[in-house]
Amino acid sequence: MATETPTDVFEEHRPMLTGVAYRMLGRAADAEDVVQEAWLRWSAADRSEVREPRAYLVRITTRLALDRLRQIQARRESYVGPWLPEPVVTDFGPTVPDTAERALLTDSVSFAVLVVLESLSPLERAVFVLREAFGFPFAEIAAALDRSEAAVRQLAGRARRHVDEGRPRYDVDPAERRDLTERFLTAAAGGDLEGLLALLAPDVRLVGDSGGKSKAPRRIVESADKVGRFLLAVARDAETVYELRFLEANGAPALLTLVDGAPDALLQVEVRDGCIQCVYIVRNPEKLRALTAG
Repeated sequence: MATETPTDVFEEHRPMLTGVAYRMLGRAADAEDVVQEAWLRWSAADRSEVREPRAYLVRITTRLALDRLRQIQARRESYVGPWLPEPVVTDFGPTVPDTAERALLTDSVSFAVLVVLESLSPLERAVFVLREAFGFPFAEIAAALDRSEAAVRQLAGRARRHVDEGRPRYDVDPAERRDLTERFLTAAAGGDLEGLLALLAPDVRLVGDSGGKSKAPRRIVESADKVGRFLLAVARDAETVYELRFLEANGAPALLTLVDGAPDALLQVEVRDGCIQCVYIVRNPEKLRALTAG
């Protein structure tokens, strides 16, 4: 049997390492940078001293992500308008056949959860991601963070309570989400305010992320009437011809609009009790570059 090379070992764990880094940072480019740095450290390490490669790589990646998270926090504080994570195409594929595991991975990468994670301390966020999304034992998390197991359990408890309090509870039926998204777009494009209002919850919210680089509301828009009228105004003013494509982003159906083949906006809705509770629109071009049109 051929011996695994350092590259083989790293590539085996790369998807998990990328998943950890993305959930901690909310941006694919930052996650890729962290994973690349982890590879450089792994390739230069004395691997004869490494008994458990997975634990070693998770420790490196988590600590690098923590350093990066602390560096970008000031940048987030000066961000223009509401902040949303960089959307990523998600397809966990046949490697995650278990329904419960798939649901856990999907939930932990959702816009709703990642927005709440922004309000955690870096350590709380790291513990939450490692424990809740990937099921790492407390002892292994403690070793990765160089903290006591008791301290990690306290961090995990605080993070879980905070996320439970801040995260809205939505249905996660992909078919229903897609159906409502299509009806929502049809009503908006057709100027049908009554039809649009029928799909929106009374307290619906619209969160638009442009980073000040594209047209989007600089504040969260609230209430069905305001959200509906805003969307109709956008639809009426649009002179550009858009190409529309459905895809799965951050574990849920989403609509990608393209202009001349380049991503222009990503729209996603959260659904509960048959109504749209939240509309997310990402228009920051830097956050859309990685989305492929294929």
